[in-house]
Amino acid sequence: MKKYIIYIAILVLGLILGYVFFGSSTDSLENTKNVSDMSENSATQKQMWTCSMHPQIMQPEPGDCPICGMDLIPAETGADGLAMNEIKMSENAMALANIQTTIVGNVSGTDDNTMQLSGKIMANEEANAVQASYFEGRIEKLNVNFTGEEVRKGQLLATIYAPTLVAAQQELLTAASMKESQPALYNAVRNKLKLWKLSESQINQIESSGKVRENFPIYATVSGTVSQKMAEEGDYVKQGQPIVKVSDLGTVWAMFDAYENQISQLKEGQKIKVATNAYLNKEFEATVSFIDPTLNTKSRTVAVRATLNNKEDLLKPGMFVTAKVQMSKGNANQSQITVPATAVMWTGERSLVYVKTNPNEPVFEMREVTLGTKNGNVYTIDEGLNNGEEVVTNGTFTVDAAAQLQGKKSMMNASGGKTMTGHEGHLGMENTNDSTSKDHSSMNKRLEVSKKFKEQLNTVFENYVLIDQALVNDDAEKAKKSANGLQKSLEKMDMKLLKGDAHNHWMTLEKELKASTNAMANTSDIKKQRGHFVHLSAHFINTLKTFGINEKVYVNFCPMANNNVGAYWLSKEREIRNPYFGKEMLDCGSVTDEIE
Repeated sequence: MKKYIIYIAILVLGLILGYVFFGSSTDSLENTKNVSDMSENSATQKQMWTCSMHPQIMQPEPGDCPICGMDLIPAETGADGLAMNEIKMSENAMALANIQTTIVGNVSGTDDNTMQLSGKIMANEEANAVQASYFEGRIEKLNVNFTGEEVRKGQLLATIYAPTLVAAQQELLTAASMKESQPALYNAVRNKLKLWKLSESQINQIESSGKVRENFPIYATVSGTVSQKMAEEGDYVKQGQPIVKVSDLGTVWAMFDAYENQISQLKEGQKIKVATNAYLNKEFEATVSFIDPTLNTKSRTVAVRATLNNKEDLLKPGMFVTAKVQMSKGNANQSQITVPATAVMWTGERSLVYVKTNPNEPVFEMREVTLGTKNGNVYTIDEGLNNGEEVVTNGTFTVDAAAQLQGKKSMMNASGGKTMTGHEGHLGMENTNDSTSKDHSSMNKRLEVSKKFKEQLNTVFENYVLIDQALVNDDAEKAKKSANGLQKSLEKMDMKLLKGDAHNHWMTLEKELKASTNAMANTSDIKKQRGHFVHLSAHFINTLKTFGINEKVYVNFCPMANNNVGAYWLSKEREIRNPYFGKEMLDCGSVTDEIE
């Protein structure tokens, strides 16, 4: 009996030890499995599917590629960390397109309660002087050679041959011989010469020498910088006619435009801080010396003038400057957000800008904004932008072209995604979905321009077509020659035919067109030419959709061009002839839109 009790005790102890060592491991394994299952479920929820041939395709579930029909494969989850409508550009593309950004709004206002004004340095008109000729004659010698030359008070400016002074000197010599008998006549003649700014010593020299001088000097009455030459050597000038304009730049003006909601924060005699890009780490103290009593009804702004000390000659007329104005408490957020006109793309119904969403990387997102008043080349933004956001101010259309190619929201495509739907994008097939093209075309309301401007634009387009045909035929030299022709046709566009927003938009688009065309014209490498043709075509599509053209044009898309990112181009025929691959894949692509 004792022996059985011992066996039972050993068995119970073994069961207890087994549970301690193996039971907890099993629970741990079960817990680990649960955690793993949760991670897999989480990953499955975030998993996106793409095409190995067309990586621009992203879908939330497996299936067929809408372009080539191949099975989709799992994409690297969150590989780029971008939101749905964000695009990322390479640093090289940023540099080539000269894409520049600006932080908008009153950034410092959130920190030290200041508002910011933008303006320009001007010469102090109160310190300007006009050097005129005091007698009639011909300028024999002009000692001022160029605008910007420094002159000193008393310096010889010009020598003038003056026939009237010759006769006056003869009168002086005659009166001098009779000064004892007719002193009044003698004094009258001397005073007459003094009115012509001849000094006592000059008059005495003429009288003592008994000789008549033909040429007389004109001396500077002030010191300063020559801001304008108003006569040239050999000119015949009348009495009182200006010869040069001299500006004393010891003090200068900074002229600003303040909006209605900013006027209450400004007053004459107020001290402000002025900064310029020329001296990034230096601030200049200025005093508000004038506030225009009338409001500009077009721009809804008031001119504000501040006077700055410029003894060191650091500030040059024409420099752009910004001013920080200390605001009253509680008014930090009242400063209006403004952007340069180059930042805004206008489709007729929508006003768009591109915002840099990541301060450390070239990541951008299209943003729809509500425009306020326009002051020169600057728009106020009523809605859509926040204080301190970074906006693309140069190369906006290039960023938009990149968004188009990546299937994100863009000026041409308000909803995002490729313009092809379903299987209509299969290689070599045409888009038969007419409603898609019509809806897409109606997104952009055209700007009204003259028939003559459209005719000139047609000429530009004809040169674009020549480039397209050269690339289709794999002819790099002809493409280069045609690009030169496109450059010349762009130069002949008459800017006077455009006004207002049409003028501003053409200026921006023309700059982008010229940059792409110039790049094509400077290389005989057809691979590089096709790379530049991607951007040229994207900008041309924007141009034709904005201004229209006097014929029907087709917008085509090749999903395999541009390193499988895809690229658009324009043609006059519906038949697909691919400029990005030429004879290698001549019929690769489809018609995605029509421009009437």
